[in-house]
Amino acid sequence: MNSLTQDQAARREKTLLAALLLSMWAPLATGYAVIMSQSMTQVADFVRRSVELVALAISWWAFRRLGRTADLDDDQQARMERTANLSVAIALYVSGVVMVILSLVRISSYQPGGNVYPGLVIAVLGLITNAWFWRRYARLTREQYSSIIDAQRQLYRAKSAVDVAVLVALATVAIAPAHPVTRYVDVLGSLAVAGYLLWSGMRAARTAMNQAPVSGLVVSEE
Repeated sequence: MNSLTQDQAARREKTLLAALLLSMWAPLATGYAVIMSQSMTQVADFVRRSVELVALAISWWAFRRLGRTADLDDDQQARMERTANLSVAIALYVSGVVMVILSLVRISSYQPGGNVYPGLVIAVLGLITNAWFWRRYARLTREQYSSIIDAQRQLYRAKSAVDVAVLVALATVAIAPAHPVTRYVDVLGSLAVAGYLLWSGMRAARTAMNQAPVSGLVVSEE
C-alpha cells in the first residue's frame, strides 16, 4: 500500500483547496454568460460547472478527513470514499440526463444567437486553468499514488476536453449565428457536455462500488 508523507499530503490538500476556491467563481461567471446568451451549450456548461463544484468540495473534504483523522480504520475509510463517490456519481448522472432531455426538447425550436463572447472568455480561462490542474494532478500521481488525487487527474482531463467542445460550439455561434449548421453544432455541444456528465457519473459509480477496503491515503510520520 502506498503512503504519503506529511509534506506530500499537505501539498495535495493545498492543491485540492486551490482547485475548489478557483472553481467557486465558475458557476457565477457562467450564469452571467447564460443570461447574456441563448446558447444551449452555455446552459449545459453552467450545470456542469455547478455539479463539479460540489464534487470538488466532497473530494477536498474526504482527503482532509482521511489524512487528519487517525482513528479511522480501513472499513471506515472505504465507506467514506464510497459514500462520497456515490453522491458525486448520482449528481453527475442526473445532470447528464437533464441536459439530454433539454437538448432533445429544444432542438426543433432553438435559434442560436445572443452575446456568446462572455462565454467564450470564460471557456478560454477555464481551459487554461483546468489544463494546469490536470498536469499538476498528473505530476502528483506520478510522484506518489493517491486514489483521490488520481480521480482528480481524470476529472480535470475530462474538464479540459469538455472546455474544448464548449469553445468550438460557442465560436461557431459567434462566427455564423444564422447558418443552418450552427444550431446543430450548438446542440451537439450541449450533448457533448451531457455525455461527459453521464460518463463521469458511471465511472464514479464503478469506482465507488469497486472501492478497495484501504483508501490509499495513509500519512506517514516522515
